[in-house]
Amino acid sequence: VQLVESGGGSVQPGGSLRLSCAASGSIFSINAMGWYRQAPGRQRELVAFIGSGGSTTYSDSVKGRFTISRDNAKNTVYLQMNSLKPEDTAVYYCNSDIRTGYHSKPYDYWGQGTQVTVSS
Repeated sequence: VQLVESGGGSVQPGGSLRLSCAASGSIFSINAMGWYRQAPGRQRELVAFIGSGGSTTYSDSVKGRFTISRDNAKNTVYLQMNSLKPEDTAVYYCNSDIRTGYHSKPYDYWGQGTQVTVSS
């Protein structure tokens, strides 16, 4: 199983970016999908996650600015980031809870990370 992220980059404060993360490989089912971020010198923190039924949870720091969504047919999760602030600068990681077979237990998979830089 592989998670491939795309959509990171540099943007000015107040701007927008959309991250994508596509899961591929031997996938039986995907439970929760989410995004985490890690800024230099700080621990990795949860940004948002979405359950298999579409329920969502956001960290307080991004609530009202970021929107997480998923396309189950494409095994893809998105993060629409609006009104970006310099403190949003970090490496963003995709995370998915995936079963590879009917009898297999869910396992946490991570993407390689994509850099988001917000600066004027």
